[in-house]
Amino acid sequence: MQILAVDKPALPPFEMPARFRLEIVYFMTCPGERGAPAKLGENEYWIDHDEARQWLDDLVVCVVSPLDAAAKAEIPLTEEHEAWLQWLLANDVKHVRVV
Repeated sequence: MQILAVDKPALPPFEMPARFRLEIVYFMTCPGERGAPAKLGENEYWIDHDEARQWLDDLVVCVVSPLDAAAKAEIPLTEEHEAWLQWLLANDVKHVRVV
C-alpha cells in the first residue's frame, strides 16, 4: 500500500505493508487536536511531528485501550514504522492519505 503526502503532493508516495492500514490509527492525531484539521477526508490522517519525534526517540508508540482508558500498552516500532516516521519528519509531512 502507499502513503500519499496530502500536504506535499509532488512527493513520491511511501510504500508500507498492507497491515499498516490497521496500524496507522496508533499514530494519528485526533481531528481538531494539536493542529489537526477538524475534518479529514476518507482514509486521511494527521500525524503530529512532536509525537513522531518522541516515538522515534523511544522506539515505541503508546496505545490506550478503547475499552479502558487506564489500560495502556507500548508497541515497539518496526523497521517500517521507523522509516515511515523518518520520511514524515524529513519531508515535513503531517497530512497523509492511505491508498
